[in-house]
Amino acid sequence: MAFGPTTPILRIFDEAKAREFYVGFLGFTVDWEHRFADNAPIYMQVSKAGCVLHLSEHYGDCSPGAAVRIDAPELDAFQRELADKQYKYAKPGPPQNTEWGTRELAIRDPFGNRLIFSTRADSSR
Repeated sequence: MAFGPTTPILRIFDEAKAREFYVGFLGFTVDWEHRFADNAPIYMQVSKAGCVLHLSEHYGDCSPGAAVRIDAPELDAFQRELADKQYKYAKPGPPQNTEWGTRELAIRDPFGNRLIFSTRADSSR
């Protein structure tokens, strides 16, 4: 049996704030978006360098406060890129080594979801 790629769905509550964080700060691109009507909640896909996330304002799609681990082989460069942006709501420090052999950079989005950018500890200094 084979499986395809996994696409996490993250709950959002404010489209403008989600765009500011995911597109403006993290550098994702909006691939597509959908609404059932003009005044309906948004459901959209964002992506960056092979990472695909779905963001949903729809009640019941998912719960806020999720954690997603994202493979980030160039973690140090990504952290520097984020720090240089001087984003008002997140100031990510250097990646931290873990006991299980990874280096990680955890950032919370404006809706309480935790994005854990991770690489092997021996792969990216």
